[in-house]
Amino acid sequence: MGKTYDRIDGRLRAFIESQPVFFTATSPLSGDGTINLSPKGVTGSFAVLDEQTVAYLDFAGSNAETIAHLRENGRITLMWCAFQGPPNIVRVHGHGEPVFRDDPRFEELLAHFPDVDPTPHGLRAIIVVSAGLIRDTCGYAVPFMAYESDRDLHRRRFEREDDESLTRYFEKKDHIAASIDGLPGLPLPLPPRTP
Repeated sequence: MGKTYDRIDGRLRAFIESQPVFFTATSPLSGDGTINLSPKGVTGSFAVLDEQTVAYLDFAGSNAETIAHLRENGRITLMWCAFQGPPNIVRVHGHGEPVFRDDPRFEELLAHFPDVDPTPHGLRAIIVVSAGLIRDTCGYAVPFMAYESDRDLHRRRFEREDDESLTRYFEKKDHIAASIDGLPGLPLPLPPRTP
């Protein structure tokens, strides 16, 4: 039923790259801290960098739990499941790092996402995940669901923002600069992109 993989390649890579949505799970070290689970799904915002490393674009939103947890301890699990075709669930357990816009690696990493314009989505960071454990399981209980298209609401909401107005938006939110549990989240003001 389940299998462990040494690398992300071949059929496994094709499967995760073809899924329109994936999920991220993180948690703080504190035993009573808030576990976070988030869906991700803007087409073109996920990339396999190499056989052990994946990345996704972290866009504007109303919290920054994943960033806060990664800054504290780096633990993350990514999950994809087949809503169409043969049943399958793939999980990548690993160590994640938020690469902020002022990081010298940012522009080189951004080149791995040629099929999405990040500007109208309020790009905050690129999350880079190094795989520690790669597994799949059957997915027999996952229902069939049809993908229609991406929603355009996120783009429409944030395309009117610039760095200054995004910073003001983030400063008004309770859980951007700090997580629900008070961990450091997104650095504010929003770090500028360095040429």
